[in-house]
Amino acid sequence: MTPNRIFPIFCAALCFTISTYALGINERPKDIVLIGWDGSQLNHVKECLDRGELPNLKKLSTEGSFVEIDVWGHQTETEPGFAQILTGYKDTTSGVRKNDVPVQIPKGYTIFERLEDYFGHDKFVTVALANKGHRLNSSTPENPYYNAAKAADVFRNGLLEDKKVAGEAERLLEEYKGKPFFFFLQFAAPDKNGHEFGENSKEYNDALISCDKLTGDIVKKLKDLKLYDTTIIYVTADHGFDEGQKGHGFAPYVFMATNDPRGINRGFQADVTPTILDRFGVDVGKISPPLDGKPLTK
Repeated sequence: MTPNRIFPIFCAALCFTISTYALGINERPKDIVLIGWDGSQLNHVKECLDRGELPNLKKLSTEGSFVEIDVWGHQTETEPGFAQILTGYKDTTSGVRKNDVPVQIPKGYTIFERLEDYFGHDKFVTVALANKGHRLNSSTPENPYYNAAKAADVFRNGLLEDKKVAGEAERLLEEYKGKPFFFFLQFAAPDKNGHEFGENSKEYNDALISCDKLTGDIVKKLKDLKLYDTTIIYVTADHGFDEGQKGHGFAPYVFMATNDPRGINRGFQADVTPTILDRFGVDVGKISPPLDGKPLTK
């Protein structure tokens, strides 16, 4: 076969592959994975990206977007940060205003419950895997995620190591690959190393690099299972760190990186849940009480 005939056939095959498997701008994803890099300071993440230390985050951003996300009116701590991310509500609505003050998020308010209600428990899978136990607690009715844990197919916190979170996620992706799903994963090394060594330390920098590697492991697993091209990944954080310090008393700026082909705008933590619900086809305008956030997609 001559080169002049081979080239058109190759182009046609390539176009067919892209149109068949790649998620288009106007198409709904089959699956979504939300990954939280606990305690990841916006500026430090940008510095790592500039140095080429976060290749997996960079790849996601190249396919979609990298934007700044603002903490909206709550203390820059883990519990109110993730509560806002996982509900779409300010702390005044979710009730989660600070660490170490147990309060149950009202029944039905979390993204896990809303997706289970929308799709049906038998037709859709929701999974939450967290390094921390005390900050994403679900053990008693006084804890924020008590109702979420009852609704989700899997809700496991206190895994204590990011590698265990990623490893369990890979196992469950294999188990649930036949159904559409939403996975939430929480990696905590940046927060732990920031508190122990400080935001400008090598250990903190290494923790961000570790989160990037584990994120890459999740991407690889999705590709191995032939799920990546119909899956959107969002990576964000609950709070940052005070510059050069071991605390985060005022760390209101984080980030979101995604392979979402629509692209996303800069926004607030409360916009994360509306963005995901909207991408799954949920009419966020009909949710009651009305969400405080709005979809970030362009």
